[in-house]
Amino acid sequence: MKQGAPRSGIQRIAFVGNYLPRQCGIATFTTDLCESIAAEYDGTTCIAVPVNDVESGYAYPSRVRFELDEEDALSYRRAADFLNINNVDLVCLQHEYGIFGGRAGSHVLALLRELRMPVVTTLHTVLHEPDSHQRRVLEEVAAMSDRLVVMSHRGAQFLREIYRVPAEKIDFIPHGIPDVPFVDPSFHKDLFGVEDKIVLLSFGLLSANKGIENVIAALPAIVARYPNVVYMILGATHPHVRRTEGETYRLFLERLAHEADVESHVIFYNRFVTLEELVEFIGAADIYVTPYLDARQIVSGTLAYTLGAGKAVISTPYWYAEELLAEERGALVPFRDPAALAEKTIDLLDDATRRHAMRKRAYQFGREMIWPRVAQRYMESFQRARVERRHHVGPGFAVKALDQRPGELPPLRLDHLRRMTDDTGMLQHASFTVRNYREGYSIDDNARALIVSVLLEELGRSEALELSSRYLAFIWYAFNTETGRFRNFMDYQRHWMEENGSDDSHGRALWSLGTVLGRSRTLALQSMAAWVFEQALPAILKTTSPRAWAFALIGIHEYLRRFAGDRKAGQLRDELAARLLTSYRDSRSDEWRWYEDGLTYCNAALPQAMLLCGQWIPNADMTGVGLESLGWLADLQRADAAGKHFVPVGSNGFFRRGGERARFDQQPVEAQAMVSACLEAYRSTGDKRWSKEARRAFEWFLGRNDLDLPLYDPTTGGCRDGLHPDRPNENQGAESTLSFLQALLELRLVENTPLSLEVRP
Repeated sequence: MKQGAPRSGIQRIAFVGNYLPRQCGIATFTTDLCESIAAEYDGTTCIAVPVNDVESGYAYPSRVRFELDEEDALSYRRAADFLNINNVDLVCLQHEYGIFGGRAGSHVLALLRELRMPVVTTLHTVLHEPDSHQRRVLEEVAAMSDRLVVMSHRGAQFLREIYRVPAEKIDFIPHGIPDVPFVDPSFHKDLFGVEDKIVLLSFGLLSANKGIENVIAALPAIVARYPNVVYMILGATHPHVRRTEGETYRLFLERLAHEADVESHVIFYNRFVTLEELVEFIGAADIYVTPYLDARQIVSGTLAYTLGAGKAVISTPYWYAEELLAEERGALVPFRDPAALAEKTIDLLDDATRRHAMRKRAYQFGREMIWPRVAQRYMESFQRARVERRHHVGPGFAVKALDQRPGELPPLRLDHLRRMTDDTGMLQHASFTVRNYREGYSIDDNARALIVSVLLEELGRSEALELSSRYLAFIWYAFNTETGRFRNFMDYQRHWMEENGSDDSHGRALWSLGTVLGRSRTLALQSMAAWVFEQALPAILKTTSPRAWAFALIGIHEYLRRFAGDRKAGQLRDELAARLLTSYRDSRSDEWRWYEDGLTYCNAALPQAMLLCGQWIPNADMTGVGLESLGWLADLQRADAAGKHFVPVGSNGFFRRGGERARFDQQPVEAQAMVSACLEAYRSTGDKRWSKEARRAFEWFLGRNDLDLPLYDPTTGGCRDGLHPDRPNENQGAESTLSFLQALLELRLVENTPLSLEVRP
């Protein structure tokens, strides 16, 4: 029955979360909740703000008014502005770590910080053992939400005990379900040609954590007792799984059914079904099975749907199942125990009276979960949020000065990166924006490109795998197994110009391989990188360049992020770190706080390596040296004492100790190195000085430099090759473009964490 708009004045509600036709559980939930409230309350306008995980977006219904780009932090702030100026009375946010961009889904914080109306957040995951980033994100989400909705009592307990959320801020509202009649399974079986069968059902987006293999393993024993049993597996493979793994899991299940000789008893429906179709599938089931593998699941929409439809349910004892199936509303079996699952299934089929009593208890319990009732409970929560907000600021555009709102980063454009990449790898140089084939390729640029492509993967870009594969293939081909060193230069005809490259190029190649191993989630890339990394690592000890040591140390620390137990890599790190520390102590004076007698290129990589060693060995002396040398370099690379803008040491002579510092030609790689090092200092210390220094160096690309001219070209996505005394170098080569992209991506990754960057002073 329709109701009028609530008296509290909530007439316009925005629902933020995934939305149909995107195929995922959050999209289904958000759509159902939004439509239920719209149906239940006349005079209330409901709009949707979905999150896109693909560039093309989805064919959304008219209720969708603004779309978020999952990995673009700027789009979250734009969404907040849109909601603020469109008279939205309340935002209902669906929170799940995996649907928002940034580390632990931290992009959503950029949205919440800007909103000017009450926020009610539904938590679809409340972790019992969060890592530091997950904890910080959820704590900030909780702090910026007026009320929090959980769908299990255990979730409310975790919020109170782990995240220190006051009990009075938490609302328990069950997962919504469609209101369906209590019918005999035979009513729907003819729709699927199984009218003479006993139907077991599992449904949901398919992925390896669903435990379907245990049901298939239980089937031989069940079929021996009930030969007319069929097991229906309903649902498409999860889109994210399909993009990275294809149909590997489904093919494994099919093979398992053949090996168990039960292929005639297993039915796959490999598609994402509508709600109407789903209701019919559920209606045809005699027993619903959720064989999940992990106890730490706080909610399950599939379980809620089937319990509310009055199905007999057998489940593994994950948290939500324990709560929902209590008081004999379902049956629990141990994890990964096909024998127990078979025994429980046979028991329920043998005892029809018990099975039907279980169904009735489940159906009656589910009456409080039907969507109209859940919509009413949500509206009650919305009203409390509206009334309880003590210092409500009316909807309006949130105008903020630059010192209160992070400056916007340029949009990410990869046009020129793709232009400079061919089937072999990354070409070195360009004439203006046109590839210069005469200069061929280098491992330096392909290593830089590999680092950039892995950062793109971290930000969820779909082209990352293809790019990474090309650059990694070049690096693998460049490795000379006879010498244990990398070749550097290759001409356009694919002839190597040398047997071994420089010490620095060897170190940079190790940096890129370590980045793959520490950050990429693609197993094929990891396997290839691991082999080359292991073979190439020992040769770094024979090098004499502190810069090569620094590059290698950064790569080793990337590697140790994931493989901290590798003793050999740890020992090699300690040796290189000791060398770099000794080099600094031997060279340092009060006037010259540096590792060598000259400043050349990529200077800031040296203090960056020291900071990493100081933090992770750990070694306080190394941390002190890293901060001291980076501070000295930052002071040196300023326009004047006031520090108005970044001025890198010029490449036309560099800066020798006791000599005159070259002002030009200023190179993009220096700005990138400074951004990376300052971000590491910020992560290590939390000192906002370093976030400002990182911004200062990055803004050099955008025109905050000696000539007030931009190096970054927004029309191509490329970067000009340097700053001459009177003009930029108009060529857009690989090193320059990759330097800009690496700096931009690192800023995006850091700004997308809860510890956000400040803007310029």
